[in-house]
Amino acid sequence: MLKKLLAIVLALFAAAAFAASADANKATQAELEAVKGIGPSIAKTIMDERKKAPFKDWKDLTTRVKGVGDKKAEALSKEGLTVDGASYGAAAPKAAAAASKPMKEDKKAAKKADEAASKPAK
Repeated sequence: MLKKLLAIVLALFAAAAFAASADANKATQAELEAVKGIGPSIAKTIMDERKKAPFKDWKDLTTRVKGVGDKKAEALSKEGLTVDGASYGAAAPKAAAAASKPMKEDKKAAKKADEAASKPAK
């Protein structure tokens, strides 16, 4: 009895995990529409844009597909959409890390400028 229940639960989890997963560069229109949050309009736009060139990453998709911004991309990723097999969360930390480095340099430059401005002129 317990083994049957466990088998059923595992089967349901497996079915849910694979039910709506789709790659933006490979999925058919029907597969895209199966992802919660993608309707016929966004699915068509994704299909049209990838005919021009495959999506390089999530940033490329959000730039080229009208109606898909960062929040929508995160939601679609949670529902199973990927870009070249990568989920939105996997791409976001890399972008955040790259964006944070220039900010540290800017803070150092601003601190030096403040120190120079606070010294009395000779």
